[in-house]
Amino acid sequence: MRKLKNAELDRKSIEEFKTAKKTPLIVILDNVRSLNNIGSVFRTSDAFLIEKIYLCGITATPPHKDIRKTALGASENVAWEYVKDTLALVEELKLKNIKVVSIEQAENSTSLEKIDIKPNQKHALIFGNEVKGVSQPVVSASDEVVEIPQAGVKHSLNISVSVGVCLWEYYKKLHL
Repeated sequence: MRKLKNAELDRKSIEEFKTAKKTPLIVILDNVRSLNNIGSVFRTSDAFLIEKIYLCGITATPPHKDIRKTALGASENVAWEYVKDTLALVEELKLKNIKVVSIEQAENSTSLEKIDIKPNQKHALIFGNEVKGVSQPVVSASDEVVEIPQAGVKHSLNISVSVGVCLWEYYKKLHL
């Protein structure tokens, strides 16, 4: 086997990305502190053609050198918006018939591999603060809570890893 060169990867231009049909997924970051994590979320969202990212609360916004460092330019092509109040955003999205899902460890959560996705249903996935997770009021307001199954000691994944795992699972069920 031979590794592919960058020119062989069939990458979209920024203009092609912006006009491409998006995956009907929205990512919401609820008070995420790490600029590197935020940049990684942009990069992963680019990979899966995510429709939009909402940056909420204390979550920093582009342009910032530490976001740019891990986003590798994805913050310039993935649509994003800053919203101060995550809970207000959740209520607004629900009024638009978007299914709001907190990614969190909670009672009565759905294990990620068991999610049921209807192709015509748009989903907004909420990822929380590195220490406290998604805030309880936001979890309570969500339509569903999805948990990533974990078998080790820590039962804790870095937020950028959680985003990658969840976006891949949703993307598979929507596209494959």
